[in-house]
Amino acid sequence: MQTKESAIDRGRNWFRSFWKCRQLYVMILPAVVAVFIFHYIPIYGVQIAFRNFRSSLGIWGSPWVGLEHFKRFVQMPFFGRIMKNTIVISLYSLATFPCAVVLALLLNELRNKAFKKTIQMISYAPHFISTVVVCSMLMLFFDKNKGLVNNIIAYIGGERVSFLEQPKYFVSLYVWSGVWSNIGWNTIIYLAALAAVSPELIEAARMDGASRIQILCHIHFPSILPTVITMLILSTGNILNVGFEKIYLLQNPLNLDASQVISTYVYEVGMGSHQFSYSAAIGLFNNVVNVLCIILVNRISRAVTQISMW
Repeated sequence: MQTKESAIDRGRNWFRSFWKCRQLYVMILPAVVAVFIFHYIPIYGVQIAFRNFRSSLGIWGSPWVGLEHFKRFVQMPFFGRIMKNTIVISLYSLATFPCAVVLALLLNELRNKAFKKTIQMISYAPHFISTVVVCSMLMLFFDKNKGLVNNIIAYIGGERVSFLEQPKYFVSLYVWSGVWSNIGWNTIIYLAALAAVSPELIEAARMDGASRIQILCHIHFPSILPTVITMLILSTGNILNVGFEKIYLLQNPLNLDASQVISTYVYEVGMGSHQFSYSAAIGLFNNVVNVLCIILVNRISRAVTQISMW
């Protein structure tokens, strides 16, 4: 009887709490409904990866083939090349992760507000340039015959280089153009974390004789370390999600050995060859690997730094 009464009391308390915050729940209801409709309901379509999908039969009517499409992807002759290209580009991009942290720390040290705002504006501006325009700029600047970079190389007596046609240059062009586009925008998160550092703590360190480098290393950086680790974990979770649009725009038959990644292959077999089940299986394989990576990195972070996302 006591257990029953306590359960009733808990139900009443929950209802009172819900009714008290009913206006807030109504405000978030559209977002919850939108997420449910556009993210959760389509999950039933994942079964396409395990069927031999035929549009005339529909999802449920298509024959079940199990892991056949996954085996086909793993056993294909150029599976190793695609995985290597994807992982190399992802790890290279991940290696540039500290650039935004360093820029945020340097911007935070600037005392001239006008100069600081100018640097911020210059670094933020490329983020608002579309990917298509960025790729067009790369093609114009690195063109072998008329590109600015090759004109400079030729002017100083060097030999013109076909950057866009040689696989060995593709990864660097892709990664560092991405750094140029996003480094300023990515610093916003770290500057916000640095703004929360107590001025009294910094002033106390200065009174104790700490230099700017010591304050940077022992106050500023530790204060943003949880944010840095959280962003790193999230970035690791996308280790196989190399952006399709930019790679596809820069891709050509001559640099295919370095530019063929999972996302472009999925587009090729899905939209080009209409192999929907096969492309869905590759996409699911990609997502499963990303989930495993984010779980692994989160556990390592929790064990080493005591900081984790969950």
